[in-house]
Amino acid sequence: MTERIAMFNHKGGVSKTTTTFHLGWMLASKGHRVIVVDADPQCNLSGLILGFKGENEFEHFYEVEGTRNIRAGLAPAFESQPRSIEPVDCVEVPGREGLFLLPGHIRLSEYEVTLGIAQELAGSIQTLQNLPGSFSYLLDVTAQKYKADYVLVDMNPSLSSINQNLLMTSDFFIVPSSPDYFSVMAIESLSTVLPRWHAWSERAKSNPILRGAAYPYPDRTPKFLGTVIQKYRPRKGAPTEGFQSWIDSINERVARQLAPTLNPLKMLLPPMVYARVAGLLPGYCLAQIADFNTLIAKSQEHKTPVFALTDAQLGHVGVVLGIDLGKREEFKDVFSNLASQVEILTTNEIGA
Repeated sequence: MTERIAMFNHKGGVSKTTTTFHLGWMLASKGHRVIVVDADPQCNLSGLILGFKGENEFEHFYEVEGTRNIRAGLAPAFESQPRSIEPVDCVEVPGREGLFLLPGHIRLSEYEVTLGIAQELAGSIQTLQNLPGSFSYLLDVTAQKYKADYVLVDMNPSLSSINQNLLMTSDFFIVPSSPDYFSVMAIESLSTVLPRWHAWSERAKSNPILRGAAYPYPDRTPKFLGTVIQKYRPRKGAPTEGFQSWIDSINERVARQLAPTLNPLKMLLPPMVYARVAGLLPGYCLAQIADFNTLIAKSQEHKTPVFALTDAQLGHVGVVLGIDLGKREEFKDVFSNLASQVEILTTNEIGA
């Protein structure tokens, strides 16, 4: 059974792409088959894995590879093509067996308006009834092709109709955050937005037209796994006082506002499931990850997570290399623990 996890926060600059890439790699290193999906028209995840830096390289990829991207995979539904949606031929991520990329497309947002109309009309126009279920159908058949255990969806920072669809048709979601005022406000905003999205999804699930479409709208309710708070400066292995204050504020806002909002919507896991992850409650914080600093540039250069960089790829010697090696092991421990927590929380049916 494939578990789909959306990485979502409508605030930008919270390292959604970095988290998706590192978590996907770590889950694959633990023996899982993982697809990372680039659903952001900025295509940062695709650029990172494929080593692209500009639009020209993407356009060449689209010309050469044809249907090997998310937009082309959805085209039969959105462009009324006389063929069915088929699995996307994913890219095998170099250096990590079991990890695959479903590439993004810089023009994916062109489907935004049509999907929004379809979702507002709830299938009342026959030509639009296949659209609300098409994203989920594409990810499902692609996951089946690759026998994926996990599908991680990297989403753009917005409250778009595409994000609404991707989140509400996932099994779980993680909210990456950064320790600042805007992330605290984003948690408060999600407490208002997610109930509206949930209400729309419930109507869609009960709509006989959407249930009977060629790409049926799925009967799913996403469960909140927790937050990942990163991009802070550490001192002696812990966040500085200023950053810790914002981390505490995020945890408090999640515990006192977001979680109580999600609970009656059945968008939380049972308390006994969260209890399996030591220290997760009450703030639902899965991980605190310090700033990658210069190591992120090395990671991007070599298309490899920080924790998987070789000594040669780090490119330093002596004392500096020693510092880098310490950081590499620190990040390896953090993401290994994060991946283990995801494994625990997504197997909630056992004993829940």
